[in-house]
Formats: sequence, structure tokens, C-alpha cells
Amino acid sequence: MSVRVLVFYFLMVLPAIAQGFAGLGGPAEGFAKPSRATVLQFPQDHGVHRPFRVEWWYLTANLQGDDGEDYGVQWTLFRVALSPDQAPGWEDPQVWMGHAAVTSKSRHLAAERFARSAVGQAGVELAPFRAWIDNWHMTGEKNPSADQLSRLAIGASGEGFSYDLTATAHGPIVLQGDAGYSVKSLDGHASHYYSQPFYAVAGAIVLEGRRIAVTGQAWLDREWSSQPLTEDQAGWDWFSLHFDDGEKLMVYRFRDHAGDYLSGTWISANGKPQPLAPDELALTPLETADVAGRRIPVRWRLQLPARRLDIETRPLNPQAWMDLSVPYWEGPIRFEGTKGGVGYLEMTGYK
Repeated sequence: MSVRVLVFYFLMVLPAIAQGFAGLGGPAEGFAKPSRATVLQFPQDHGVHRPFRVEWWYLTANLQGDDGEDYGVQWTLFRVALSPDQAPGWEDPQVWMGHAAVTSKSRHLAAERFARSAVGQAGVELAPFRAWIDNWHMTGEKNPSADQLSRLAIGASGEGFSYDLTATAHGPIVLQGDAGYSVKSLDGHASHYYSQPFYAVAGAIVLEGRRIAVTGQAWLDREWSSQPLTEDQAGWDWFSLHFDDGEKLMVYRFRDHAGDYLSGTWISANGKPQPLAPDELALTPLETADVAGRRIPVRWRLQLPARRLDIETRPLNPQAWMDLSVPYWEGPIRFEGTKGGVGYLEMTGYK
């Protein structure tokens, strides 16, 4: 199957048989379903979950350059199964997609790759950990005394940008939701979801020919499911926040015609998670911007009364639009209020 046919199949066939943003709310007959009884195990769960329809390895980094400027980096590998069947070579229904981006206050550059794992173009391996698509890579060190994601080398490139980074974890893996079982709707749609939010990052980015040494912090999300959305959920707003005092917060809002579904996890500085119920959180858009012909809420107020948290976020670059086959907004943010810090915001499904 040629790359052109592969892209056509991914963009036309999958949405035609599914609903919700990017087809994630459609029927998933023949695929596995997340179970609250599942106990996540490592390093196995860093690898591929082929019985499930979709999963991703997703890293975002808030960086400071030696030029005194702020930057953001994204590296993502998606696996999508077009059917639950297995077949050799090019007939294998596993499609891989990679997204990479670099954001500054004035530029947002993104790139996309498609590949097939059965012929070696993309995949994920363990012992040591390795995720790749073409020459984009996220690789771990072989160290029996540490988790395979404890130290990663990350690299990607696109038109006008490239980066090579090293991410070193200084805290534990965090299970989101109920021990890794993350509910996404009132109807009970769910995924298995964990994060490594404690990376310290160092390396360099190249932005339009200029090399910039960078340091900062990163957040890695791992998630897999077969039907994480309902048919009526048009998209989501997802925040990952690094507080200046070392605590972390993940919050998401899934938008539905019948009412939004909010959830999140408060993460202590030593990595202890506390799941947050929908009624504990409030997300309020404060300002929109015209982005790629859409009105996108780029400044937000986030409140968590139980922890006396009341903050306002603002983007490094309001035009951080991922103009790819599945378009969405994603970029670094800064926030202030009762706590200060930096983070990332992803917003999907805005038309």
C-alpha cells in the first residue's frame, strides 16, 4: 500500500465508520475494551496494546533557550488499527502517525509522518524502550535498575525545525483516574492512562537555521482505548500544568451537546496522585483568538476550590495551530494566580 493510499485510507475510511473527534467515538466491534479491573504493569505497558484500536506516546516540553526566550516542543506517536484483524506486511491494518512541533512566541512549526509497522517504518519496542517513525525517535537507556522511561533521547525534524533532547525523570510514573482507568464521559467511556510528568530536559532545538540550547521540563502521556469518546463528544480541552513548587495538575474537559465532562488528577511533588471528580473543577474560557479561520479559546481560568486554586492561563503563541491531517491547537502556556508555573494546552474539535 503506497503512502498516498495509506493517508487516503486513514482520512476517509476511518472517519466514515466512526463518530466523535477523529473517529474516536465510533463503534469498536472486535476490539478490546478498557477494564477497571486491569492492573497496569511496567515495563509491559510502555509497549504496544494491539487488541485496542488506538493508543499514543505523547511528550510535551516547556523549554527556556540560551537566548532568553521560551519555547515548546511536542513529540507524538499514534497507533490506529483500521480493523481488529492481523495480516502480514502491507496488509497489516496497523497505521502509525507521528506529530512533531516547535513553538516560539512568534512561530509554530509542525510536521506529520505516516508509516506501517509491519515493514519496519514505525513501532515501539521494549528492553530497551524504543518508539520511532522513520527517523523520529524516542529511545530509552537499557538500565535494569530503573524504569525504561526514566531517561529518554528524543529527536524529530520538519520543515524549518528540528530538535534533539534528553529527558531524565526525577519522580515516579503517575496512574491517572482510578489506578490508570480514566473515565471520559457520563456514559462510562474510558481509556487506560498514565503519565510521567517529572522530566528535566536538556538539549537543543534548531528553528529556521538557528541552533538554540534549551533546558526545561517535560510531561509524557501514555493512553490506549478502543472507543474513548461518545458519538456526541466533539472534542476536548486538555491541560498539563507544572507548578513552581513542584506539584502537577492534569485536567481535561470533553465537550458534549448534553453537557461537558470534566476530570483531572492533582499530583503532589513526590508523585502521589489524587483523582478529581467533575464537580471539583471549573474551566472558563476568558478570551478567544482567530486561529486558522476558527475562534479558539486561548486564555482560560481554572479553579479548584478544594485546594484554593484559581489561576489564569495564557499561551506563548496564540497561533499554535497543528495544521495537519487531523487539525488541532496545541502549545505551551504560562499561568499565574494562586499558583504560578508553565504547562501545555491541547484543544481539539473546534470548527
